[in-house]
Amino acid sequence: MNTADSRRLARSLENLGYEPAARTDDADVIVLNTCVVRQSAEDKAIGRLSSLKSLKRQNPQLVISLMGCLVGVHGNPALQKRFPWVDVFSAPSDPQPLLDFLSNRQQADQAQSWRMQIDSMLDEEFGVAVPGEKRAVSENLPVVLGCSHACAYCVIPLKRGRERSRDAQRILRDARTFANQGVREIVLLGQIIDRYGLDIPGSPRLPELLALLSEIPEIKRLRFLTSHPNWMSDDLIASVAELPKVMPHIEVPIQAGDDNILLAMRRGYTNQQYRELVAKLRERIPGVSIATDIIVGFPGETEAAFQKTYDLLADLRLDVAHLARYSPRPGTYSARELPDDVPAEEKMRRFRLLEDLQEGILKELNQGLLGQSASVLFEHRIKGRWYGRTPTNRIVFVDSEEDLTGQERQVKITWTGPWSLVGSLEPKA
Repeated sequence: MNTADSRRLARSLENLGYEPAARTDDADVIVLNTCVVRQSAEDKAIGRLSSLKSLKRQNPQLVISLMGCLVGVHGNPALQKRFPWVDVFSAPSDPQPLLDFLSNRQQADQAQSWRMQIDSMLDEEFGVAVPGEKRAVSENLPVVLGCSHACAYCVIPLKRGRERSRDAQRILRDARTFANQGVREIVLLGQIIDRYGLDIPGSPRLPELLALLSEIPEIKRLRFLTSHPNWMSDDLIASVAELPKVMPHIEVPIQAGDDNILLAMRRGYTNQQYRELVAKLRERIPGVSIATDIIVGFPGETEAAFQKTYDLLADLRLDVAHLARYSPRPGTYSARELPDDVPAEEKMRRFRLLEDLQEGILKELNQGLLGQSASVLFEHRIKGRWYGRTPTNRIVFVDSEEDLTGQERQVKITWTGPWSLVGSLEPKA
């Protein structure tokens, strides 16, 4: 979501005549877009913000903007006192404060012209276009902003606000703009994306939205994240199974394998219900890949509780496991009411155990792809090799002198590792 917000703001600035700076020291405007979902992310943002003070002292005309979850939807007056060298504070997904600040700095005639452009760009939402721009092959498109679920550990509802679905027609307009600018894959974003449209009377739900987006000829692939086990409906599963452009890859977090921990987390399901969901996905979507999130060291997680998480991951052999160590976030239920009683060293030990387990699982899963053919959508070059992804979201590298940007090609897998695959292009049909 932060990537989508940053790109939207960058394109808005480019529409006003700004260009990306090669170095921070050369910039006229610096925007720090922040995440605070874990303490380490917040610490990194604070450190980077502090380092910009010297640049502001050297160049008082430099504009520094702080954006995102560190500011939050309700603002944060304490930040303004702590970092007086910051000119603009913007909530997540909100470029307007910075654009207004820059507009007010202009001469009257230019400011009036900019004002009209800014109003137009803000109306265009995430599809804001820079003339002549070619976008990335795969682009993120937010469709649900904020979250109202309020898991015990999660700061997102506090920082990004209540759940708000975007209007379907605006989403379709953004998607068509993306398609016209070279995008071939769209990743729909939402904290609980399965709930899309629930808050708008008469709105299409996610299955219907996927069907509408599938009708855009230039778009080859559609993905969506993140799902919640309680909202993964049969209709949505059917959409993934039946719509050719919707990729068979589901991001659906478990967070913990112990029912008491899941209850304390306020997740709303059990270990067994999650296992049944995974079984249903695999039955109805042949070859589906499933990604999950896991938090280790949540308050009250005993060794026995952790073992249930370990056993679940070992049993289900999921394709991706995003792992995190619990850190209390100010304002959340767990930070207020539950003691952070698992030592940091123990959190790291459990983290490493799951990390090693998942690496072994991925080695075996990917090894089964050796010698097989896979459809790969290529995005760009990395260190001389073409980077692309399979429908199940596995990374594939290929050597080729062709320009493969945006091409969907069959690739024979010739090498496998836990995190990526290597292959060779097969002849075009």
